[in-house]
Amino acid sequence: MTSWEMKSKVMSLGNRLAAKGKDRGAAFVRAWTIVKAGRLELAVRGVTVETRQIALQRLAAYDPSQVKAVLVLEPANPADPAAVAVMAGVQNGRGLYRLGYVPREQAEVVATMGGKLPALRAVSGTWGMYGKTTYGARITLAA
Repeated sequence: MTSWEMKSKVMSLGNRLAAKGKDRGAAFVRAWTIVKAGRLELAVRGVTVETRQIALQRLAAYDPSQVKAVLVLEPANPADPAAVAVMAGVQNGRGLYRLGYVPREQAEVVATMGGKLPALRAVSGTWGMYGKTTYGARITLAA
């Protein structure tokens, strides 16, 4: 990426973040960090409620290249009108399942990045309490 392209991306993302009410200086610092890294990576929150652990366990059996992820804005969400849901499923599967949500502090940035499809980077299990495996997920969005 040329320096002009990088500056253009920083200005575009920074202006969109500032327009959402973020402090202008903080918006451009955040935009610069994302563009310089080339991506925004985050952990999906809320993966332990409802039957999401079962869905994650099933997704963990697939190669990551076979799993697709989609972000869905939820302005009608009663808990948080700025919520961004992470939906995932197996390519050529029977649909998408809500894995959880983008962390609240990152939702505004993710929504501002607009139409970028995330890559579900990892679904992994860790040894949890009482000998049970607990699954989590991480997604990556290109800048």
